[in-house]
Amino acid sequence: MAKLVYSALASLDGYVEDSSGNFEWAAPDEEVHAFVNDLERPIGTYLYGRRMYETMVSWETVNTGADQRAVSRDYAELWRAAEKIVFSRALRTVSSARTRIEPEFDPAAIRKLKKSATRDISVGGAQLAGEAMAAGLVDECHLFLSPVLVLLDEHRFKGGVVHLHYGVRSVAAN
Repeated sequence: MAKLVYSALASLDGYVEDSSGNFEWAAPDEEVHAFVNDLERPIGTYLYGRRMYETMVSWETVNTGADQRAVSRDYAELWRAAEKIVFSRALRTVSSARTRIEPEFDPAAIRKLKKSATRDISVGGAQLAGEAMAAGLVDECHLFLSPVLVLLDEHRFKGGVVHLHYGVRSVAAN
């Protein structure tokens, strides 16, 4: 039976993107990218929501010439070889090979996929991963913490409530 794996890059305070949806601060260097590539080798199918698919689909057409970093060429090949299932009601067409659209995330269908798959499955995107976790489908998690804090300010109230104000800020800049 295949495992369902969730991997994420996050800030030290647990965010996978900032309030604008940006996550450039989490871009892996060559060493981390090579490590991630090795984790991805057993993956035969990627499960994505629309937004994560739209982010990842650039790997379908990224230049894999000799002038590109070896880790980028390697990841592009891994990504292109895998099946992709995109869960979306809005997306009508896909722009990558081996990709299909499903309108709803169906835990029973994923259980069936896990039983029949010969290679592991990856779930990408925090929202979809949350649904998979809530359904008890996720077998493993890999979390890569970037040395970045998103917290800008906080205020503690007498009753115990805490107000947190977040933005992207490098730990090294403090």
